[in-house]
Amino acid sequence: MANIKSAIKRIKTTKKNDALNTSQKSAMRTAIKKVEVAVEKKDVQAAKEALIIAIRKIDKAATKGLIHKNAANRYKSRLSQKVNSLNA
Repeated sequence: MANIKSAIKRIKTTKKNDALNTSQKSAMRTAIKKVEVAVEKKDVQAAKEALIIAIRKIDKAATKGLIHKNAANRYKSRLSQKVNSLNA
């Protein structure tokens, strides 16, 4: 356990930030899964709506540094391909 006051504060802020990061990353994953479920059910309208939400969450995670920007672009590209395959 930390004895120095600044180290104690740092532990608190690290825990708080970790909780926020975890929740945002979890929300991103959930949004991605919703798109994939809609694609499996072949529900075009729901897939498009879920894709918009998922892209927003992916971009936010990339901006915050939770995932790499190239990984974010890869997720968005793959999801878009799945949704666009429904239209074809």
